[in-house]
Amino acid sequence: MSATLATPQVLRPQLATIGMIASALISFGVFLSGFVIAEPAPYELFMAGLIGVWAILGLSISRSVAPLLVLSLTFNVGGMLSLTVMQEMAGGPMYVAVSLFLALSSVFFAAVVEAKPQRLLLIFRAWVASALITATLGVLGYFHAFPGSEAFTLYDRAKGAFQDPNVFGPFLVVPALYLLHGILADRLAQAPLRVAGLLVIALGLFLSFSRAAWALFLFSAVAMVFFMLLKERTSAFRLKILILSLSAVCVMVVALVIALQVPQVADLFSSRTQLVQDYDGGHLGRFARHRLGFLMAMEHPLGIGPMVFSTIFPEDEHNIWLKSLTSYGWLGFLCYLTLVCWTLWVGLRYLLRDRPWQPFLMIAYIAFVGHTAIGFVIDTDHWRHFYLIVGILWGCFALEQRHGQYAGCDRRSS
Repeated sequence: MSATLATPQVLRPQLATIGMIASALISFGVFLSGFVIAEPAPYELFMAGLIGVWAILGLSISRSVAPLLVLSLTFNVGGMLSLTVMQEMAGGPMYVAVSLFLALSSVFFAAVVEAKPQRLLLIFRAWVASALITATLGVLGYFHAFPGSEAFTLYDRAKGAFQDPNVFGPFLVVPALYLLHGILADRLAQAPLRVAGLLVIALGLFLSFSRAAWALFLFSAVAMVFFMLLKERTSAFRLKILILSLSAVCVMVVALVIALQVPQVADLFSSRTQLVQDYDGGHLGRFARHRLGFLMAMEHPLGIGPMVFSTIFPEDEHNIWLKSLTSYGWLGFLCYLTLVCWTLWVGLRYLLRDRPWQPFLMIAYIAFVGHTAIGFVIDTDHWRHFYLIVGILWGCFALEQRHGQYAGCDRRSS
């Protein structure tokens, strides 16, 4: 009898150690998401192995996360069906394989967050660390701070350890929001380090000269301040948020003015702030391709296959909705539309509830809304951090479902 009772006590330290190692591996995987200079990137290799091992050892998919799994798999079934209409496969199968991996990564993150909500803090801290390093590389590269630093730029735009400035910029938005939230919500004594980190990330984001990233950050910052004011009812806290927000705006403006004193920065900024670029308008420009692409997609229920669009038109789709139709067919488009609408609706319901995970849910939800919006002018299909955002949100949804079940049991027992 005593031996039986002692066994769980002996196992507790071992289970705690295993749990710490598991959380550290998840954090390291998130950290690697900021370094995608070549494909397959270390992130894919590491996360594929981690997800595989976790699945063998017992990855638990709850009823709350199951819809995400079903929609993700069905979406990729649409991608597999689109391969059947391609005359030349080329890189199509690899493209769908990457899509499937990224979809499963979102399910994985949702499951591990539901299993242990404390991992949210580790995930966001790892994301901030990754953003600080890749943003620093982008800034140093932009100003040619050391030999070979041009590897971190593209077309005179900072790209950090990414292949494309248009992915590098949006990747930095969630870490910037996390630091901004800490500045506004926590004690002022902890603010200096966060302010310094935010300035580094914001400078990297600015030097990416990605109009989508600029719009995403501006929208996300304003939305987060709005929701924080909406959630917090005390006048003192609201006054603190307003004062700090105005101070942050002033600092950003001063930093922008200083940056624009560099002729190279000023010239590119002037060019990028034009609402419609040369490649947006005109014959077969971005917007013309959108219209023609949607008309073409109506005649191809299975799609035309991954990466085929750019062989018909001068460039890729640059529209996630059109991308869903051309690369995943009508089935993939309906799955993606369902996932987006479902996530937006459920997230809005849970957004302002007083929970330990509410700040993480709020940041991820605002970023998801912003990414959905910029998806009309840019292709977010293979953005690794987008799937991380989706996983965080669905993990928080699952925590809310479990919290509601426990609350219902407590009411019935009382």
